[in-house]
Amino acid sequence: MKVLVTGYTGQLGYDVVCEGTNRGFKMIGVGSKDLDVTNEQDVYHYVKEVNPDAIIHCAAYTAVDKAEDDKQNCWNVNVEGTRHLATAAKEVGAKFIYISTDYVFDGEGEKPFLETDTPNPVGYYGLTKHEGEKVVQVTLDEWFIVRISWVFGINGNNFIKTMLRLSESRNELNVVGDQFGSPTYTFDLAPLLIDMIQGDKYGIYHASNEGFCSWAEFAKEIFKQANKDVKVNSITTEEYPTRAVRPKNSRMSKKQLVINGFKPLPKWEDALQHYLNKLFQEV
Repeated sequence: MKVLVTGYTGQLGYDVVCEGTNRGFKMIGVGSKDLDVTNEQDVYHYVKEVNPDAIIHCAAYTAVDKAEDDKQNCWNVNVEGTRHLATAAKEVGAKFIYISTDYVFDGEGEKPFLETDTPNPVGYYGLTKHEGEKVVQVTLDEWFIVRISWVFGINGNNFIKTMLRLSESRNELNVVGDQFGSPTYTFDLAPLLIDMIQGDKYGIYHASNEGFCSWAEFAKEIFKQANKDVKVNSITTEEYPTRAVRPKNSRMSKKQLVINGFKPLPKWEDALQHYLNKLFQEV
């Protein structure tokens, strides 16, 4: 099986290529320097030449705050780029996975969002990711949409690396404690995506690690597992203003994974332990 993976230089794309390679698939990972997804002709010619059996579209404009002021670039990557890839996938008959986000929801309430709930993004980044979902659904007859949240992996920057870096110079940190969700370890997610493209159980999925926490609880667990003596003060969203609105409720139900026979990802605490072990081995 030949699989084209966009966003190879990011956290998820990197792990997806590694996982597929380990399983003996021909994996072709591309970053923005290899393929500009916003260029329709380039995408069309590249996909036609590669002729993949599947495309896993991990590339995205993910700078949430910057997106509020850099709207055109955000739209070009997340919406038009997705349109170009989905159209090219249809042309060559490739299966297509679009990686989406918890930001398509408004973050209201406390119940986990179902895969069938109507998206209602409150920020521009979320809006473009939702528009990307719609493009995929309109362009292709069969598709996978996989929503994830609070992503961390070896290849790139993330909340865990930030906390560990801050712990080198600080013994006390203020972290938002009224936003709840689930971390997603790309090493755990990658096998699921490779499993998906081998079958035909199409649809919308939520695929973060099991369990919920706040950012403050996440930070406390990071320091506990990393044996760092750092006090975490839980603060409100209002006490930590950002350019873009952050959803307070990013809990997502993984019901469709179970219904379709996919194995849920490990608990987030276990994922964190595995990640830290890998991280410290590399130091």
